[in-house]
Amino acid sequence: MDAAERELLAETLRKTMGAASGGALDSALADLGWADLLTELPSVAVPLVFRLLGETGAHASVLNDVVLAEAGRPLGGTLPLPFTGRARVVWERADGPGIALDPDLPLRTASGADPVPLAAGRRALGWWLLGTGHAMLGLARAHVLDRVQFGRPLAAFQAVRHRLAETLVALDGAEAALVVAADRPDELTSLLAKAAAGDAALTAARHCQQVLGGIGFTAEHGLHRHVKRALVLDGLLGGVKELSREAGALLRSERTAPRLVHL
Repeated sequence: MDAAERELLAETLRKTMGAASGGALDSALADLGWADLLTELPSVAVPLVFRLLGETGAHASVLNDVVLAEAGRPLGGTLPLPFTGRARVVWERADGPGIALDPDLPLRTASGADPVPLAAGRRALGWWLLGTGHAMLGLARAHVLDRVQFGRPLAAFQAVRHRLAETLVALDGAEAALVVAADRPDELTSLLAKAAAGDAALTAARHCQQVLGGIGFTAEHGLHRHVKRALVLDGLLGGVKELSREAGALLRSERTAPRLVHL
């Protein structure tokens, strides 16, 4: 797929996600050939689809397909997935409120464990978290450019600019980690990339909330939806703290720390 085809696909997906979410988006993605794209071009499909889910605020059950594909199972089903702590959840392929902080996501409590590889799912969630972080940054940036305080735009104040700059640096760092994980898709790089993306999204939530001030706490503003989405996605397949501990355990067991990026 060349650059022009990829841009056309991205624009089509962006428009689709802007018009549909949940079950309707699942059907729309199926019509666009999601299953074939995931099977034949996962390096294109996963970053593109999941990042756009974060940027648009839409949701679909495509995480199931990523995990199933890595496990060599037929697409279209569901399976228990680890959540923060020892909890297990199933991402249902149906609309309806879920049990998580973000009720739009159809997550239900599950029992038992299904030992499947999680590296691909963690990378996918990392791209979703990255897109969510950029969505929050976009809202904050628009606010500080429009809002005037003491006769000056909020964007002119150094403290505000520092918060947004720190957010962008965190998101760019997470994207670099995700690119490395795509090039070297093993367990360690995947969990580190997901941890970096989760940390960046939570950093974005913290800084953007401060920049937006009181309006960011209101239900009328869109920030709270992205904040809740980031908190839930961070906990799915392991949160920042859990994955950091897991990475440390892997390094101790291997008794070596591989160079992940050549600077």
